[in-house]
Amino acid sequence: MIAAASPTGTTSPTGTTRTALQLVQSNSLPALVQIEIEQLILRGELAIGQRVNESELAARFGTSRGPIREALRALEESRLVRSEKNRGVFVREISIAEADEIYDVREALDQLIGERLAERATAPQLRELEGLLAQMDDATAAQDVNSYHALNLRFHDLLVEFAGNSRLTESYRKLTKGLLLFRLRGLQDGGGFAVSGTEHRAVVEAIAARDGVRAGRLLRQHAAESRARMHKAACAVN
Repeated sequence: MIAAASPTGTTSPTGTTRTALQLVQSNSLPALVQIEIEQLILRGELAIGQRVNESELAARFGTSRGPIREALRALEESRLVRSEKNRGVFVREISIAEADEIYDVREALDQLIGERLAERATAPQLRELEGLLAQMDDATAAQDVNSYHALNLRFHDLLVEFAGNSRLTESYRKLTKGLLLFRLRGLQDGGGFAVSGTEHRAVVEAIAARDGVRAGRLLRQHAAESRARMHKAACAVN
């Protein structure tokens, strides 16, 4: 059985840790399976181009194949996997050109998120963001890039959640799913691990100061720098 979800799904908006039962109560089983499969892809346990075996995943998570199929359909919509007729489902490779198109939209959305959040962030929300920054500082000091990456995803997810627009949140999450692997590579090989935390802190400071123009500009610039790091990492690999 699925006992716990990934780091992006175990902390509530109030900062408390959810139990497995609370997670099941607040999420459908296919949604929890989707989170777990995303993490398998992110960690490389399901490699780019690899065929996804529904039976193996069902056995691994202690479920029937139905929730696995539903999760894979959702992952296909978010373009993390692709389905081939009579062949099955495969982990999808996203090209640099496609990632650039995603970043074009992400940069604009990040600016809107920063502007909105500076207007409406509550004191508890700011404390939660500050707590995540502290955890990221600890991960940086420990040179734990995988933990940092999970916290980084949580940080950006909280920003859009706290912006208070459900359509914006839905669009942003769906759009950025395809960038998961590129964001990790940008941290590892593009130099992001050394500077990303400083960029995050500047954004939170602007939000806390209620400076929407600066918060939006900094968050958009952070996305642009993330794109540049993606290209640097791609060049290092090639």
